Amino acid sequence: MKASLMFAALSGLAGSSLAPMAAAQAPVPVEASNRFAAQPAPAERFEIKGMLVERHGTGPRALVLVPGLSSGGWVWGQMVRDFAPTHTVYVVTLPGFDGRPPLGGDTFGDPFDAARGALTELIALRKLSKPVLIGHSLGATLGLALAQDLPERIGGVVAIDGLPVFPRTEDMSPEQRTAMADGIRKQMAALAGPAFASQQHQYMRSIGMVDLAKADDAAKLTARSDPAAVAAYMGAVLSRDLRPGLAGVKAPVLMLVPYFAPDAVVLNDITIGDKLAYYRELMSGTPRLQVEAIDKARHFAMIDQPEAVADAVRGFLKQL
Repeated sequence: MKASLMFAALSGLAGSSLAPMAAAQAPVPVEASNRFAAQPAPAERFEIKGMLVERHGTGPRALVLVPGLSSGGWVWGQMVRDFAPTHTVYVVTLPGFDGRPPLGGDTFGDPFDAARGALTELIALRKLSKPVLIGHSLGATLGLALAQDLPERIGGVVAIDGLPVFPRTEDMSPEQRTAMADGIRKQMAALAGPAFASQQHQYMRSIGMVDLAKADDAAKLTARSDPAAVAAYMGAVLSRDLRPGLAGVKAPVLMLVPYFAPDAVVLNDITIGDKLAYYRELMSGTPRLQVEAIDKARHFAMIDQPEAVADAVRGFLKQL
């Protein structure tokens, strides 16, 4: 599989104490001309195990928004505006992304499990009752993992273009998947500085977003991430297959599948029906599953089609 397609699936697809943000490193400022600069101000900001958490609103149901690979909380700006008036919204940024410091040490270990643990701790320490996890790509995979870990405590999962197994690796053996993960990890970790920024720019314009101006602004922000951390997260997700645990997920799951017809030619003329069927296949065994298309959107569907995504989430929440 070409590396660009792997990036698509991933990005195409993610101590027991709360540290106040005053003692934590704040995100790198966004230049004023960047369209993602004007983000809602959080009511509270704190850290859990290196994961930045920003809280908005005080509504009775909690939503936990988890961005994907290389992304920060800015990807959820419109979602926060839409849902903070009626919900308590927690927006997280994982260590190593969006200018955040990566996990310490010479190696990153398994950052997926570290993020999984930090999110679990957020739910426990804030005593969140049946929170709804809304994840994009890597963040969606993390949401599915938590729904397996905490079947009685998760109220729902919204997965935006993120799956329990890396697309097109579902028939690989664990050994093959691990070998591929090691190769991609090494390839990605070798990128730095201008090379990493160039890769992010190319990715955002070809796979990330339909609007190229938005893609350019987004790439400036994703390029603030630590390349080694990005590589570690990529390897961690590539080597996983969460499908065996899907049957144990008790929470309802909404899978949102972006589709952009002009890209179909590159992807062997795949139709919207083909893509929906493929996602349903990879989610097979999930007891309470909805799969919906977001048309005219690439990987960052919540930025390409914010109204359609918000409407789908509202409809899902009303069923809970």
